[in-house]
Amino acid sequence: MSVAYKINQAISADQFINLLSGTTLGARRPLDNIETINAMLEHGNLLVTAWQGDKLVGVARSVTDFAFCCYLSDIAVDEAIQSSGIGKQLIRLTKEALQPQCTLILLSAPQAVDYYPKIGFTQHGSAWVLTDIDALK
Repeated sequence: MSVAYKINQAISADQFINLLSGTTLGARRPLDNIETINAMLEHGNLLVTAWQGDKLVGVARSVTDFAFCCYLSDIAVDEAIQSSGIGKQLIRLTKEALQPQCTLILLSAPQAVDYYPKIGFTQHGSAWVLTDIDALK
């Protein structure tokens, strides 16, 4: 079946959860917290989706200023059809939606660390993550 790609086509929390549930990314997302999922969808400002008919089969969800940097927070493709080029096309369409000099940034899932160098990403050795505000005391 052919795949159709859409830019900034709204998706429901249920569609997003169903897709993520069929991927390894689902284990690292708050699928049981509908408020957070809704906020993720509402406040991300670039959404590229892949569809087979009316079924969501891939998503690239980003937060960006479109000019300097774009954080590709979620890239997921239904595991049943991975390795078919959908993820690469989602990333390509995300990058094409940005100004040419805009840097695309992502944090890799452990299972995908070997994938990104194959499609042109370079590893950055100084990314940092803060999850606990009390650490700033």
